[in-house]
Amino acid sequence: MTRLAEGRWPEAERLAEQLALQGDGSVQLVLLYGSRLLKTAPDQHSAFDFVVIVDDYQAFYKGLANCRQLGRPVSLMHGLARILAPNVIAYVEGDGSLAMAKCAVVSKKDFEQALGSSPKDHFLLGRMVQRTEIVWSQSPLEDAWVRGVIDGAHRGVLEWMAPYLSGDFSPADVGRRLLEVCYQGEWRPESEGRARMVFDAQADHFAQVLDPVLSAGAVSGKVLGPSEGRYALAAPASAADRRRWRRHFRRSKRRATMRWLKHMMTFAKWLPYVVRKAERHTGRSIKLTSFEKRMPLIFLWPRAIHFMLTKSNRGARP
Repeated sequence: MTRLAEGRWPEAERLAEQLALQGDGSVQLVLLYGSRLLKTAPDQHSAFDFVVIVDDYQAFYKGLANCRQLGRPVSLMHGLARILAPNVIAYVEGDGSLAMAKCAVVSKKDFEQALGSSPKDHFLLGRMVQRTEIVWSQSPLEDAWVRGVIDGAHRGVLEWMAPYLSGDFSPADVGRRLLEVCYQGEWRPESEGRARMVFDAQADHFAQVLDPVLSAGAVSGKVLGPSEGRYALAAPASAADRRRWRRHFRRSKRRATMRWLKHMMTFAKWLPYVVRKAERHTGRSIKLTSFEKRMPLIFLWPRAIHFMLTKSNRGARP
């Protein structure tokens, strides 16, 4: 068992190690991503964002249930994981600590599929091409495996981003546009400026991982350049490719709606978490009525729809 963040994230490493111990030997890796890693305006109550890669869903959830860390039936969690992976759960350290992780739990097989050439949606792909850090690994072999899968996802960026690129661009420009497209592919509580903030926090990451991608594209003839560090598409994306990825993001958005419904079943205390996240990212104070608190599935929809329609966004249509 190894910690690979080299002590930079001791609280996250401690959470990940405890999670692995309670996961009945099924946890293979724990990846850290998101606002705590990027330091994009998290507050003291912000959860760590984990991707927890397991080799057996049922064994993992049984382990957590035995430690009283699940709060949901194992059969429900296992069934939902098979229908729409990953499940998102809350994991707390306990012992009076306020440390919490929001964990996207996914099997190795489902992780590879989500980051491959034909993903079912963009939920994991859009997150894993950003900066990530391994905070716990079962072995060096697992470390090498996940790095290979993520490297493959980086190499595939040019394929699904081509319909959204025009003119000349640098690796950083592709990273910036990538985040705009990914944020538009989900229903999210963040405003337009959030994608810009997230990009600024990891501009060096995108420059580092996307420069080899564009260089390889230039060798293969997919892109032209570089000229003073800038590239251009050798030919515009075909109509078929535009339709394919437009359908992909429409499907991804539909599945994102399904995920919100699923999170209500898998994520303990999801309502205060979502409200706090929306307030933090938009600067708006949100006061729920007693009916919205008691029966959010019935009474919260009008407010949620109004919130999504009125927040500032910019389209990403190819």
